[in-house]
Amino acid sequence: MNEAFFFLIDTVFTLVLMVVMLRLWLQLVRADFYNPLSQFVVKATNPLIIPMRRFIPSMGPVDTASLVLALLIAAAKVVTIQLLLAGQINLGATVLGAVVLLVKEAFSLLFWVIVIRAIMSWFSQGRNPMEHLLHQLTEPLLSPIRKIIPPMGGLDLSVLVLLVGLQFLQILVQNLVSGLF
Repeated sequence: MNEAFFFLIDTVFTLVLMVVMLRLWLQLVRADFYNPLSQFVVKATNPLIIPMRRFIPSMGPVDTASLVLALLIAAAKVVTIQLLLAGQINLGATVLGAVVLLVKEAFSLLFWVIVIRAIMSWFSQGRNPMEHLLHQLTEPLLSPIRKIIPPMGGLDLSVLVLLVGLQFLQILVQNLVSGLF
């Protein structure tokens, strides 16, 4: 029973966090906000972000309200798990846990967006609005790799290089965090 309950809590918090982080990412790359997926993300997050913007102004290209909301959601997930497991809250562990969770979920979101883009490129003919949005999200990360390793014989290795680099960074951050505890 507990495993099912923890699964549900983890899934709900992760999905909400992913949508908020996707909004932040869409704004950073200045993606097409008329895209259907972009519209979903904006409409799903507006009820929380619009009131926050009254008190938290943006700092340059970063939507600070979205970033603060993502941190609050990550902290709420950590607090909920702490309360369910230990029955008490450790403030230091909550703050550090929220930041680590945010980084972990950002890596996870990036991984899945890259994988979905790669799979869609095998089947789509480039006319899909979802593919266009995924291109806008990932191209700022893939184009510098393509400058170093250009496509060879029609095979673009930049996705593979980015995924390997992402896994390397994920393991590095995980080892650094586990060294703190």
